[in-house]
Amino acid sequence: MSDIPAFPYCLLWEEREIKSVANLTRRDGEAFFAIAPRIPVKTEVQCFDLRDANAAMTRLRTGQIRGAAVLQPVTSKRF
Repeated sequence: MSDIPAFPYCLLWEEREIKSVANLTRRDGEAFFAIAPRIPVKTEVQCFDLRDANAAMTRLRTGQIRGAAVLQPVTSKRF
């Protein structure tokens, strides 16, 4: 993986942390997907239209999102 370049904190919209979700190898992913149906893996996702990005960010900042917030184009289907 490459280093994350430095940039001013204010560009993060006052978010407190950045987490990587791509820090595994292909082999790790294959092993995970092989056992995932037996666990079972349960995800929580809240979808927001791209035009509602500011509202989604506010909900993230105030702890009103459980799981992941997903921004999507207005024309796409919901998960």
